Amino acid sequence: MENARVRVGTRASPLALWQANEVARRLAQSHPDLREDGAIDIVEIRTSGDRLQQGTLTNFGGKGLFTKEIEEALLEERIDIAVHSMKDVPTWFPDGLKIDCVLPRADCRDALIAGGIVSIADLPEGVTVGTASLRRKAMLLHKRPDLQVVPLRGNVDTRLGKVVAGEVDATFLALAGLNRLGRGDTGAVPVPVEDMLPAVCQGIVGVERRSADDRVAALLKPLNDSDAAICAAAERTLLAELDGSCRTPIAALAEPSNGEMRFRAAIVRPDGSELLETERAGPVTDAAVMGRDAADELRGRAGPGFFDEC
Repeated sequence: MENARVRVGTRASPLALWQANEVARRLAQSHPDLREDGAIDIVEIRTSGDRLQQGTLTNFGGKGLFTKEIEEALLEERIDIAVHSMKDVPTWFPDGLKIDCVLPRADCRDALIAGGIVSIADLPEGVTVGTASLRRKAMLLHKRPDLQVVPLRGNVDTRLGKVVAGEVDATFLALAGLNRLGRGDTGAVPVPVEDMLPAVCQGIVGVERRSADDRVAALLKPLNDSDAAICAAAERTLLAELDGSCRTPIAALAEPSNGEMRFRAAIVRPDGSELLETERAGPVTDAAVMGRDAADELRGRAGPGFFDEC
């Protein structure tokens, strides 16, 4: 393919670089002319979310903190594609950008790191748990209101180091990130989704491009995973329907298999005092419909008072 050079924009964290290099590897695997030295460039971009290391992201603008500067580079044609963790991507794209390529979903569960403790139920009363995730905090407090939850930001190694140093007694990380970085030996224990439903699109890597860039669209087409795309359609539709006016903790999990799909969703008060869940099943062709229907049900059951803390 002519003009095959591809500039891949990414955050500079070890996990983000792993994801960008995985996209580059798959591009080279699918397109022989991208195997030459210099055919693919990894361009590191520092985002607002990387600069903010204190407090929770919702206090500073939420998901877009990890994508804004990268999307600006894409719109200004300084890069050709942007690689994101889909759980960090806002529900609405800037004009002229889109994601129609996602990689196969990795293990979407959260992992508990707590010095050998193997479940949320086994955490000693009153211990301190560090997390910057509103969802993890709310779901944890729903099950264990006795625990002390404090903000904890940073990359994987930073957060693991805080536990080792005793600054917090426990934390949660995405199991997908630990596995991708080869850190499965950290004593991390997978948390059943019944105990902590994952974040929307957790474990999915998305590749963003300019909507009008047909060359890049053709390059990315072989990389798109249909099952992960179905999951993203259901889960992000739910998020879009619920997240427009509120930052309530939202969780969802779509599980496609043989043309059918199980879909689970939940919203939680930020203090964990109330959790509402729902479930759907149907053909994968109804993925977005299930996400929208689940959102309508949860919004109706919650009522206006549920969102007062947002």
